[in-house]
Amino acid sequence: MSRPPELQAFLDTAMPVMQARASDPRSPASLERIIEAMTVEAERGASPAELPVCDWLKTALDPDPETPDIAAVFAAFRKLAPHLRWRTRSGAPTASEGFAESHANAMLLGPGGIEDRHDLWLGVSLLAPGTRYPDHQHLPEETYLVLSPGEFRKEGGDWFRPGVGGSFFVPPNSVHAMRAEPDAPLFALWALRPERGEKSVPDA
Repeated sequence: MSRPPELQAFLDTAMPVMQARASDPRSPASLERIIEAMTVEAERGASPAELPVCDWLKTALDPDPETPDIAAVFAAFRKLAPHLRWRTRSGAPTASEGFAESHANAMLLGPGGIEDRHDLWLGVSLLAPGTRYPDHQHLPEETYLVLSPGEFRKEGGDWFRPGVGGSFFVPPNSVHAMRAEPDAPLFALWALRPERGEKSVPDA
């Protein structure tokens, strides 16, 4: 097994930023378990593949943020992006019209990811402007690092805007959703640590 250097560089850059920017007291312990697990490399997974909606990725990553730590995450992701396999998920009544063509998820570490594994899930979501991701839930707790404008909602609460570099925590099995602003794509990094034996793939 040999982890691609672009993936290792992204992990070395992004995970400390996720830890430093965690705003919920439950996130640090969750992220620590994820980071500990990723020190063990896994088998290589899916080959790279893009979708038309990935054209919005350049917009999401340009220009660099003013904060150096998030700018470093952007720079590392630009180098990693060619290694990703982007996929769509099924829609739902709460998704926006045209959802299938206006979103994509990519797994870095996890089922179908650059490393195909089930002990942790680290991935990104990209939404075209005006797209609403459907309400969804999964058993593992989750921490987001938001890398663009956009709105999020969890546990039946109001929509909120974390902003670029914002972070939030989703408790286990909590319903949550996200939606892009009308004039800008949404881009976010998320990390989950499933319980032992849980092998389903999250919907971000």
